[in-house]
Amino acid sequence: MFKFVLYTIHKILYYYIMTDKSSKNWFSMSDQALTEQIGTFVRHHRVKQNKTQDTLALESGISRSTLSLLERGETVTVATLIQVLRMLYRLDIMDSFEIKETISPLDLVKKQKVNRQRVRLKSKGTEKKEEQIDW
Repeated sequence: MFKFVLYTIHKILYYYIMTDKSSKNWFSMSDQALTEQIGTFVRHHRVKQNKTQDTLALESGISRSTLSLLERGETVTVATLIQVLRMLYRLDIMDSFEIKETISPLDLVKKQKVNRQRVRLKSKGTEKKEEQIDW
């Protein structure tokens, strides 16, 4: 479970790397530093929205101490993180988890129905041969 939480945190931070183009080297940071960064993110948006820990915790359906753990960079569940992000109206970071199917050009060609591009008329010589063979 802990590895899944860390993996999810890495994916969230990867989203910010791809969209924010910040100067931080996220991949060189420790797991603890990454979770602290997420906690800072949550705290920043909570304060920006003028919400207390008690208010946000109540809205999110978690205890204030759990929210405090999250903001300090301690381990919390992914569900807790999602509940808090939902109440902060920051679920837009979930876009990085969207799976976009891509089809290789070769597979696309194979799947497309082959449409005829030309109409070929029978040659006159062939028609005569068929008429002569008439039994």
